[in-house]
Amino acid sequence: MGKFTVYNIPLKGLSEGIHSFDFLLDKKYFSDISDGESDIKRGDVPVKLTVKRVGSTFEMSFDLSGEVIVPCDRCLDDLSYEVAVQNRLFVKFGKEYSEESDEIVVIPEDEGEINIAWFLYEFVALSLPVKKVHPPGKCNRMMSSKLNKHKASSPDDESGDEDSDVDVDYEDDSSGDVDPRWDALKNLNTEE
Repeated sequence: MGKFTVYNIPLKGLSEGIHSFDFLLDKKYFSDISDGESDIKRGDVPVKLTVKRVGSTFEMSFDLSGEVIVPCDRCLDDLSYEVAVQNRLFVKFGKEYSEESDEIVVIPEDEGEINIAWFLYEFVALSLPVKKVHPPGKCNRMMSSKLNKHKASSPDDESGDEDSDVDVDYEDDSSGDVDPRWDALKNLNTEE
């Protein structure tokens, strides 16, 4: 993680009390963190981190607010999403690194620092919706028309909406040809 040393927080050297750190997640950050394999192409996300130390326990409060660019799931054009994330992470010293839960991390006391680069990426990525599409009428017209050419539709479907969702309905196979190996499951008693 040599590229991300700027995201190292030297917890061992922090005095008791509250400390603040500022970061910027930009195009280079998103490119480096995922080696180009991420849905997030680029972004401009300022990060405010507050670390509260009490003894050997650290409460890290993250406030991320900005914008990321992702590909539209429908037309693949760039799509801008606002990101507003507030998250907490509790860090304590131990013998070896472990993640006890989503919010509790143990780091080796002899190292005394934590790299938050991956945590920041996860906070942003998990804040995005599963389905990322342009609002109706905003998708790339050429791509939408190509999708509509290959769209599965029923004969009574008369919607000519170019930007409608391209969902395929899977209907039950009503032909009656069922693999006989499944017949034994019909006799299974599921009520107890």
